[in-house]
Amino acid sequence: MSEIMLRAWQSAATAKALRWLTEIKSDRHFLINAAPGAGKTICASVIAKRLLEMDEIDRVIVIAPRAEVVKQWGEEFKFVTGRHMTKVTGADGDVSDFGLDLCATWAAIQSLQDAFQLVCHRSRTLVICDEHHHAAVEAAWGAKADGAFQDAKFVLVLTGTPIRSDGQETVWFAFDDEGRIDHPEPGTFTLGYGEAVELNYCRPITFHRHEGRFSVKLSEGEEVAVSGTRSPELDPSLRRVKGLQQALDYYRLVCTPKYLPDGTTPDVNSYQGTMLDWGISKLDDLRETVPQAGGLVIAPSIGVAEYMAELLEKLDGEKPMLVHSQMPNAESRISSFKNSNRRWIVSVAMISEGVDIKRLRLLIYLPTAKTELAFRQAMGRVVRTLGPDDYSRAYVVMPTLNILEEYARRVEREMGSAASKQETKTTKICGTCGSENDRAAINCASCGADFPARRQRFKTCDTCEGQSPVSAKECQHCGQSFKADYVITLNEALRMGAIVRGMDLDEDEVQDAEKNKKKILRDLLGSGDDAIIRLVQQLPEESYGRLRKILNPE
Repeated sequence: MSEIMLRAWQSAATAKALRWLTEIKSDRHFLINAAPGAGKTICASVIAKRLLEMDEIDRVIVIAPRAEVVKQWGEEFKFVTGRHMTKVTGADGDVSDFGLDLCATWAAIQSLQDAFQLVCHRSRTLVICDEHHHAAVEAAWGAKADGAFQDAKFVLVLTGTPIRSDGQETVWFAFDDEGRIDHPEPGTFTLGYGEAVELNYCRPITFHRHEGRFSVKLSEGEEVAVSGTRSPELDPSLRRVKGLQQALDYYRLVCTPKYLPDGTTPDVNSYQGTMLDWGISKLDDLRETVPQAGGLVIAPSIGVAEYMAELLEKLDGEKPMLVHSQMPNAESRISSFKNSNRRWIVSVAMISEGVDIKRLRLLIYLPTAKTELAFRQAMGRVVRTLGPDDYSRAYVVMPTLNILEEYARRVEREMGSAASKQETKTTKICGTCGSENDRAAINCASCGADFPARRQRFKTCDTCEGQSPVSAKECQHCGQSFKADYVITLNEALRMGAIVRGMDLDEDEVQDAEKNKKKILRDLLGSGDDAIIRLVQQLPEESYGRLRKILNPE
């Protein structure tokens, strides 16, 4: 069994949890709400170890969001306690003789409810629920978890996003009028993102806004401008053009791949290409101080992910790792990247909550769901620290989109704040067993049933009135080409400043800091002022120019 040095917050949380569970005893649930990367897994494992040593429990069950996270739990639990934790799945049935300590995904609870209920009934059990927002009262996972663990002696709840994006309440806790968890203060420990950064447990983030300026030219000669900072002005007479309103959606434009005239070669001058080009330069810069630093691309679909992977290989010269739900052994590919020195990994809904790749420092963010919960979970992938002497920064490149910028400002204020109730649901329910699954899944994680293919949409040929798939370039019946009544052109893609530590920096300030950062840093650190030095260590380099102006006004 390994001895470890706990962070101050982990020691405080452990002491508070033990006091609540074994002395106060007014409730069997203890809540830890801590920023991603702060060390919740280690803290929970230490609490489990102490409860075992105090002869308060006999065994431990861990429930986590994904298979990769379950694997991480097993490794860290053994590191702390010296006890082996067995991974179980929905196909295992009776798990009472699988070993004392068990770990499974939230999806597995669907099939293991009775088995877990039996374990908790027979033994004094601590249940650790990681990423508790999965357990909504009205959702299948929440209902099953409530039944499975009703006889558990203690329940330790871990979260960095304490409210679900759809506003549903979660099992075991009351909620206040604003939808926040309302658990007694003695039974709760909170470590916000801001505090975690100040304590050097997490990396501060710089959010770079990436602007795209498009023009949509119609066959009649009219032209409409679209950008992230300018809403399109559409003449009422143009509403007759089929699909034009959808084509003018800015986020749809920035997520649309652009190819060279041959139709197969990715265009490096596309919007995504310009995002990646800046990201490559920043990763090169980061690797000067963190040689193993890696970059993550979160793409909105498998097609766009494959496109961006091709772009990266073309621009960077190294083939990135690509992972998505339809790839075999995706979890093994993530593990391989984690333990390698490869520069980039491109993902669709695979590297999210709980996935711990400490060397990730740069995120190109172009997601499917524009929700605050997804945003916060994605940010958590790049804020993890490599140790007390790691003063590197985390960087996010994202489209100029008001909703994403607002999320970024909230993250800067406090990553643990309530998620928006307007976010969309990102799961789907299996029609065979009723379990909740990731929206991108092609078969049920619990019972294996195939999900029906998405309904095909069709369009009508103006020549023969035959029906063809909307993606068809020509009519399947008469061969007539489908020609759009408009042509989309990317006129310019450029950075539009940054959001960092509560400041909105314009692009001139950012570029000035980047150009002169070594001199600015030398001047500031050379001041000998301890307060200034501590401040500089916490601030991303993009803010150095403004900091210099504040300290040395002309």
